[in-house]
Amino acid sequence: MAAGAAERIVSCACGQVRLAVAGAPIVTAACYCDDCQAGATMIEALPEARPFRDADGGTYMALYRKDRYRVLAGDERLVRMKLREKSLTNRVVATCCNSAMLADFDAGPHWISIYRPGYDGAAPPLEMRLQTRFAPEPAQIPRDVPSYRRFPLRFVGRLIAARIAMLLGW
Repeated sequence: MAAGAAERIVSCACGQVRLAVAGAPIVTAACYCDDCQAGATMIEALPEARPFRDADGGTYMALYRKDRYRVLAGDERLVRMKLREKSLTNRVVATCCNSAMLADFDAGPHWISIYRPGYDGAAPPLEMRLQTRFAPEPAQIPRDVPSYRRFPLRFVGRLIAARIAMLLGW
């Protein structure tokens, strides 16, 4: 993790799993894609699971570089769930209380995506809404931040800049 960067703590509902993320997120977004909706439905159907989608169906995520994330407690309680057997995307759940914690990947991407409900305190503010063409009710999407039907260049550019910064050790 980055030395000296301010940390935010992320916890499951019962507090047995605790994560830390350092510094500012790469970007914050609410995603409406089919996979995010299906993943949320799968997790929210678990016993005692708390909802983690926004009221309009979007899934809030704060994307952090993998080198700015660590598990403080409860690593043994984190389970990765997949929508499809060969999917590279994992939705990570704390099995102690079936709290959705984050999304990560088997290989490739250099970031993890932290879900909103786990933040101890306020989550970083939402910057954009993505993949709105899949929204259950597009007319219900708030207009508080920019919305995009796909992944905008602004989003992709931030991911690329974060990867370059990691490679350069910044």
